[in-house]
This record gives sequence, structure tokens and C-alpha cells, in this order.
Amino acid sequence: MSIATILQRKGRDVIQVQPTDSVLAVVRLLADQKIGCVPVVEDGRVVGIFSERDLVYRVSLDGAAALERSVGEVMTAPAITIDDQTPVMSGLSLMTRRRIRHLPVVVDGVLAGMISIGDLVKFRIDTIESEAAALRDYIQTA
Repeated sequence: MSIATILQRKGRDVIQVQPTDSVLAVVRLLADQKIGCVPVVEDGRVVGIFSERDLVYRVSLDGAAALERSVGEVMTAPAITIDDQTPVMSGLSLMTRRRIRHLPVVVDGVLAGMISIGDLVKFRIDTIESEAAALRDYIQTA
């Protein structure tokens, strides 16, 4: 199964910001939307990703002045991305290896969705439960 399957279920809408947006404005957006990160997009291309972790690192260096910076100065760049044909297990492996929780999905250079480690874990659990139910049904009819 590929990432495309997950995006079909959850949708492809992604809250995104521009590199010129202020850190304070983006932090407010994260809080309002109850999300942990956003892709930073310029001219339709993902140029980075801004997460709670980026904020913590920058505040540890600059204190409250970090909120006055632009997201482009603070974001993680380049963003680690995947495409919609990436297998789910490859996405999970990448997230584990790189110690990240979110991946922008890019198709033909354009942002096509966003997945979280929670999306991938939920998909795997649903798949395993479905397979277990099919095996139980098979055993009961044998």
C-alpha cells in the first residue's frame, strides 16, 4: 500500500505558510489549528517545514526575539519529503530513522498532502485488524 491510499482517506488539504510569514503568526496558526507543524511553501514548492521543534530550538538561542523572525529564517530546510507512491512502511521507516513526525507529500514538485506518523500507524493498525478479521472468518468457515 502506498501513501496515496492514506491521502485518499484523509484528504489532501494542507495548511501551509510562506517563508516571509512571522514566527509569531505561524505559532498562532499552529495553536489555532491544533497542529504541530506546517510546510513552508513558496511558488507552489515546499522550501522547508516549520515545527514546534524549530520554535524550541530558536527560542533557546534568541529568546523572545525568535518570534520576530521570519519562518524562512527558522524553518528546517530542505524539508524531507516523499511522493504519493511511497510505500507506507517506507514512510514509517524514514520517519523513524530521521526522528520526524510529519512528511510533506510532493508530486511533480508540488505539495500534494501531508502525513503524520499517527496517520501511518493508524493505517497499519487498521490493515492488521482487517487481516486478522479475514483470517478469523476463514478459520470459522473451514
